[in-house]
Amino acid sequence: MEHYLLIRVLHALPGILLLLGVLAHAFMLWKAWRGGDKAVLQRKLQRTRTISLPVFAVLALSLPVTGWWMVNLAGWPLSQLWLLLGSSLFAVLMIVGLLLFGRLGAWQAQADGAVPAKSLRFVVAYAALIVVLLVVIMAVMGAKPV
Repeated sequence: MEHYLLIRVLHALPGILLLLGVLAHAFMLWKAWRGGDKAVLQRKLQRTRTISLPVFAVLALSLPVTGWWMVNLAGWPLSQLWLLLGSSLFAVLMIVGLLLFGRLGAWQAQADGAVPAKSLRFVVAYAALIVVLLVVIMAVMGAKPV
């Protein structure tokens, strides 16, 4: 396999895995919440917070590294606007991810499993914002830098 093509695949794969993982976990948590079994929901929240979210963070943190490597190898000239847009979106993604992590922790800390509607709305809003940010970052990744 050509070296550049391998780097492009290594750059695109974490983004796709990240997007699919966030969607799968959002569906999984929604299904567990709708099922009403508090023990299952607590187990899924625990796994999401201890395993999945750190893995998602590593996948997200690999994107700038592989992106720089790919652009450097291709010799693309990057405009300041492209760099500013990409880094700003990435910073917002990390902040929203940390907010989601904290909100899921507050949800998990509820001993009786009853989550306030306001907290649930924040979880849904943060998850939706993460999905939108990932799609926009993928669009920026796919756009040819000028």
